[in-house]
Formats: sequence, C-alpha cells, structure tokens
Amino acid sequence: MDEKKIDEKSEEEAKNSSNFIIDIIDGDLESGKRESIVTRFPPEPNGYLHIGHAKSICLNFGVAKQYGGRCHLRFDDTNPEKEDTEYTNSIQEDVKWLGFDWGDNLYYASDYFEKLYQFAVQMIKEGTAFVCSLSGDEVKKNRGTATGAGVESPYRNRSVEENLELFSKMRNGEFKDGEQMLRAKIDMAHPSVLLRDPVLYRIKHMDHHRKGSEWCIYPMYDFAHGFSDAIEGITHSLCTLEFEAHRPLYNWLLDAIHIEKGPQQIEFARLNLSYTVMSKRKLMQLVDENLVNGWDDPRLPTISGLRRRGYTPESIRDFADRIGVAKRDSMVDIALLEHCIREDLNRWVPRRMGVLNPLKMVVTNYNDSEVEYFDAMNNPEKESDGTRKVPFSKELWIERDDFREVAPRKWRRLAPGKEVRLRSAYYVTLTDIIKDETGEVVEIHCTYDPESKGGWTEDERKVRGTIHWVSVAHAAEVEVRLYEPLFTVENPLNTEEDKDFKEYINPESLSVVQGFVEPLIAEFKPEQRFQFERLGYFVVDKESTPEKIVINRVVSLKERFKPKN
Repeated sequence: MDEKKIDEKSEEEAKNSSNFIIDIIDGDLESGKRESIVTRFPPEPNGYLHIGHAKSICLNFGVAKQYGGRCHLRFDDTNPEKEDTEYTNSIQEDVKWLGFDWGDNLYYASDYFEKLYQFAVQMIKEGTAFVCSLSGDEVKKNRGTATGAGVESPYRNRSVEENLELFSKMRNGEFKDGEQMLRAKIDMAHPSVLLRDPVLYRIKHMDHHRKGSEWCIYPMYDFAHGFSDAIEGITHSLCTLEFEAHRPLYNWLLDAIHIEKGPQQIEFARLNLSYTVMSKRKLMQLVDENLVNGWDDPRLPTISGLRRRGYTPESIRDFADRIGVAKRDSMVDIALLEHCIREDLNRWVPRRMGVLNPLKMVVTNYNDSEVEYFDAMNNPEKESDGTRKVPFSKELWIERDDFREVAPRKWRRLAPGKEVRLRSAYYVTLTDIIKDETGEVVEIHCTYDPESKGGWTEDERKVRGTIHWVSVAHAAEVEVRLYEPLFTVENPLNTEEDKDFKEYINPESLSVVQGFVEPLIAEFKPEQRFQFERLGYFVVDKESTPEKIVINRVVSLKERFKPKN
C-alpha cells in the first residue's frame, strides 16, 4: 500500500497512483480539509454478502484503522420489498467473521426516516423538489436520451403549498402505490440523465422489516445514501465504480440542504472474479431457482459460501490486499484467490492421510492380527506441531490412481514388480492383481520389506515414489464433496454467444465420493481444516455428524491456473 504524501495533487492526478484513495485522504489531512477520518460500509440488506463486498469491507475498515478513525456499519434499508432481518443478521456475522468490529457504530438508514422526510420538506419549501403525478412509465418516457433533452413534468411548477400538502398526504397513506412521487427539480436538459429531475420518494404500502407499517413512503437509495453519510459525519464515502455517475447527484442533494464540509464520494473498481458471477441479483436467481444449495453453497462467491468451503478470514483479507485498489474494472483470476488460501493453510493446518478413490491393498507377508503405530509429522512446515500415531495393518486402502497395471514410462507409483514407499511405514512391492468377473481390478497384493520400517532403510535404498494409505480396519468412512468452478467460462455475463448466464453452469461443479481417512478425522469439528497428503486441503462441513462425516475440498495442492495478479 502506497502511503507517500501528496502536495496539491488533484483527485484526477491521484487516480493514477497505486492507491489513489490513500493519496486523497493524505492530501485532505495535510490541507486541513479533514481533521479525522470516518468511513462506512453501507450494505443493502437484500441478500448475502459476496467477496466483492469483502473487498469493500477490508478497504473501509482498513482505511479507518490506518488513520485512527472509525468505520460505521450502516444498513441502507430503504426498500422494504426486498429486505429482510435474515440478511441483516448474516451481514453482521460475515463482517465479524472477516475480523472487523464496528463497536458502537451500528446504524440503519431506517432510523433516519423522519429526518430524511424533513430534508425533503425543506427542499420543497426551497423550490428544489416537487410532487409529480406522472406514472413511472411516463417519467421514464419523458427522461430523454443521452443525446436529447427530456420533457418537463406538467406538475413541475406546482406551488410550494400544494407540494407540501400532497407530500403530507403521501405520507399519510392517502394515495395508492405509484399515484404520486417526489422528484428533485434540477434540469431536464442536464447532460447526465440521472440529474433530470430524479425521483426522491415513492409510495410503497408495504411493511418495513424494522419499522413495520409506520411508513408508506420510502426514500430512494440516492436520496437516503448521501444524507445518511452526512448525518453520521462520514468524511469519505468509498463506493464502487458504478456509483461514479451518481456522484453529481450525491453532491447536488447535499448542496440542496446546505450541508457544508459534507462527505466526499470516491469510487474504486469493483471486484470481478473469473468463473463466477458477482451480481447479487444473479446470485439470488441461482438460490431461488435451486441451481445451488442456498446462499452458503461452497460454489458461490458469497462470504458464507467461502467460509463453508473452508476459506479463512486471513486468506480473504490477503486476497483483498493483493488485488489492491484501482480505478478501472478488471477481471481477477480465481487462481489468485485459491493461491491465497493455499498459502495460508500450508503454514498451519495439520496433515492427515485420506483415500478418495479407494483400492484395497493386501500386504501378504504381514501378520494377519498385527497392528503397528507409526509416527507421522503433523505439519512439516511447523515441526513444533509434533507427530501423530497412524495405525498400520495387513489390509490398506490406497488411491486407485496410484496403481497402473500397465505403467507408462517414468511411472513412480505402483505397478507389477515395482517398489514404492508407504508414507511413514514400509517399502512394498506389487506382486499380484485381483480382478472381478468383468475384468475390473478390485484388489492388489504386495509384500513389504521389514527392514524399511518407518519408510526408510539403513542403506537408504531409493524407491521411485511415495504414496499415502489408510488401514482398512481403522479407517473412518467419509463423504467428500469435491468442488470445481461454478461456470465453464471465465465471464458468464460477457460472452460472444447470446446465452443466459445460467447456460454456462458447470454440471461437474460438485461431485460426491465416499472415501476412507485416518481415524483422527472423526474427532474433527465443523470448520476444522486439514491437508490430505498429496490430495489437497479440506474442511469438515457444517452438516457433518459423528454418524456421517462430511468434508469439503477447499482447494487442490497444485495451482489450477497460473495467477495473473
């Protein structure tokens, strides 16, 4: 993060720096424009947060912390049609899980409804707002185009007294939905269509999830957002880039009620992640149409989905830091996100052995009733984590992929007459292959070298490879959910073909297998993470029980793609 100071640098110049937001804030503090820093994270409670929101959370809370300021969590709950307490609860849980604390600074735009209403009354009195009786369709029709001016509403020049009376009746519920609306009086020929007398209030006879039936008129987001920032004393309103076109309206509204030294809106690029969608509306479609298994489906980029998948708060914060803050939208390769979690988990999670595509191995020269316990390292990256005892017996499970009846050249695993090392146990040599009536291999036989106990010989005889294994008699059976990207194309919303984004859903995004694992896995609790040696990183799913162990693959050991960032 670039923290160099800037002197008399304009915002436009600052955009070209590695972190233009920090440069702007530094300039504001140096010039005396600001004495302290107050930011906010203002989600609408109409869905679950995704990793794009995580980037904004990290930025807003991070900036406040860096400058010794504070960051508010504020719910911009101005649309009762789509909002729900379920979402407010999930958002708070997600922000806390990511490692951020708003302290006493939890706010709701709905708590400002009376104050916002009075702001609207003030605008009517000062001639900057009027009640319009056009329908919504008529307003859109008269708005004009990017190259042509709009048409003024025939109700634009109503008297202040008439507007106040109509607005009061709107509040009192004397009109039906859509019969009246409050609009700003700006300029129907303004170059920006957004400033052509935009709607400020609409009628919705619908209970609010916090306010019940107290209100039947609700402020539009653009109206409530800037005023809520001002009420809370926000200094820098950090928004994603799609709000750049709304900034002139944001500033116009603050000026309309004479707010001096109000908040400054600054836009940054939103996060676009490959092989997924980052639109809350489209995520809602996937959930509502049962194309995924709820908001916390591990294939979704929601924070709750990533958490269930096994991602850590540290890895997501690291990812947000690596992608940085830019002024232009770009596509971030999902490989970078996977790299961050892989790097985090490699440092601290315990290693275990598990077999996901099992093939039985019988060690024919091993005593039928004998059981040995071998020491296996818990984490070679942290020797202080010590070792664990792993049971070894005559019958073992190995990965079917570690065996070839006809081995390719340079094959380093099991094949007829070939010797391999069983991790931490013995050297074994394949002697026989057992098949069923269809010709499928159902069992292999090996002999072991008693002199290779612990996986080594005194003469340090070299073998071609090392494989993992699990004792059949001691193994715990598990359901393993293997996840791949949800979509088959990098950007399902921007393809040359005229297709619905849902047509690109990957039919192999989830596969379920039955595997066998070390007995210690049965003691793990939901959200405990570990590495299956040679297979990847895994986490115990929330649905797991002692009777049915369910684990999710977080990420493979190898990079899926080469990270571009």
